Amino acid sequence: QVQLVESGGGMVQPGGSLRLSCTASGFTVDDYGSGWFRQAPGKEREGVACIEGGDGNTLYADSVKGRFTISRDNAKNTIYLQMNSLKPEDTAVYYCAARAGPNAPMRKNEYDYWGQGTQVTVSS
Repeated sequence: QVQLVESGGGMVQPGGSLRLSCTASGFTVDDYGSGWFRQAPGKEREGVACIEGGDGNTLYADSVKGRFTISRDNAKNTIYLQMNSLKPEDTAVYYCAARAGPNAPMRKNEYDYWGQGTQVTVSS
């Protein structure tokens, strides 16, 4: 059974950093495309960062380029999202997602498995 469990959310001041973790079970992260998505109140869920299975190519939303980094630890079967220079507009529930196969598009409908989400709040 595929399961994704996120952790690492919380409250941080503008300009601060957080690292989100997504521990997977039931599949090997090296084989699957994975991504981080977020949903703010009253808004649609949007893609933030994705990483392909195998070669690990990454893709970022324009709004987070240069500030966020997605990575993968195959030994721990875990996906990370390092978030630096956080802004109030980054406030949202962040979700980890995975899809069967190595591709990792930035389209939420392409993903088969989802975590429960973790809240990130950026506020002074």
